[in-house]
Amino acid sequence: MTLCLVTDRRSLVPRDAPDRNACHCLVAQARYAAEAGVDLIQVRERDLEAAALASLVKAVLEAVRGTTTRVVVNDRADVAVACGAHGVHLRGDSISVAAARRLSPPRFLIGRSVHGVDETCAARGADYLIAGTVFPSASKPGSHALLGIEGLTAIVRASAAPVLAIGGITAGHFASLAATGAAGVAAIGLFMRPESAAIQRCRAFPLGDVAALARRLFDSVSSHP
Repeated sequence: MTLCLVTDRRSLVPRDAPDRNACHCLVAQARYAAEAGVDLIQVRERDLEAAALASLVKAVLEAVRGTTTRVVVNDRADVAVACGAHGVHLRGDSISVAAARRLSPPRFLIGRSVHGVDETCAARGADYLIAGTVFPSASKPGSHALLGIEGLTAIVRASAAPVLAIGGITAGHFASLAATGAAGVAAIGLFMRPESAAIQRCRAFPLGDVAALARRLFDSVSSHP
């Protein structure tokens, strides 16, 4: 199965913390994730300009050096290529997978976000898909459409590429998600400590227990069809 950490640097620190602290914590989180065996890190910092984003991506790449963790950049193929990242993750409304492939070097990883079967079929050629939002999530407004288990199952069945579930995922969802045939999960909050008034620094933490539980449950379901 595949575990994907989706970054959100501002959620790692108190609201009034300087942005340099947030970036420092994101890099630390990437290092912890790689040490725990997280397969993929999607650098999703959409408010950053190209130069600042490139600097952050390079730091994340350095943090995971020597591990099997791969790094993709959210929707900025130019930054991903320039920094030597492993790939790009396209938004649902971005350029086509085929167009991104023409602009990319060999063996460049291309993922795409999808929200239904039609988008899944249009994403043919992607190396992986991230499907959501599956469950209610703090990062999406209350009116945001939810896939639920039924919608996720339909996407998995329509896709030729591995599908990762995203949106409101907790460890308690692993077994039901694995039962849909999904190849794994992508998440933000799953990989952070719960909010606490005592937080002084970074909320990133070693993720070995989360990764081990996910793999055990996904492997258990896949071995008992």
